[in-house]
Amino acid sequence: MPWCFGGSAVFPRFSLIFAIIATIFGLSVSPAMAQNTDKEPSFIRFGSGYYDINDDHSAAEFHLEYISGSKWWVFNPFVGAMATSDTAFYGYAGIRLDLFVGRRFVITPSFAPGLYHDGDGKDLGYPIEFRSAIEFAYRFDDRSRLGLSLYHLSNAGLDENNPGTEVINLHYSYPLTSLFGD
Repeated sequence: MPWCFGGSAVFPRFSLIFAIIATIFGLSVSPAMAQNTDKEPSFIRFGSGYYDINDDHSAAEFHLEYISGSKWWVFNPFVGAMATSDTAFYGYAGIRLDLFVGRRFVITPSFAPGLYHDGDGKDLGYPIEFRSAIEFAYRFDDRSRLGLSLYHLSNAGLDENNPGTEVINLHYSYPLTSLFGD
């Protein structure tokens, strides 16, 4: 079995490599690089995707998140829930780092621990799971975003059974200022 947070054959070292790079980058990035000139609003984000992209337990994935506009240093806190068509459920909370490439494009690494229930879906080995993700999004004039994310979900070796899974999804982030004003 490959060494990593998950035993995935397609992305055998994705989580470990991502965690190391995100940690080093997050600690070395200046606040000016991580923020655009304008303060970003809070978002409600929803989307769907393909759960377990490299295994036979594939299912549809649906998620809903609240992304805070407040900052913890350069990070934005967020909370969310994910469910699959196989009745698996994952509730989580974590941090994100928006990195702007010009005015329109945003690359966002994130990390979130949470609680997982497999339902009729894939057994990930333990109720506590860790989500490491990378998001690529296009930012519209109203600050809404359309993006694509890839994330890895695994128990980081808390249990001997640690198959992990990868998910790809498409999502839309709607700025709450559009609903409630500034």
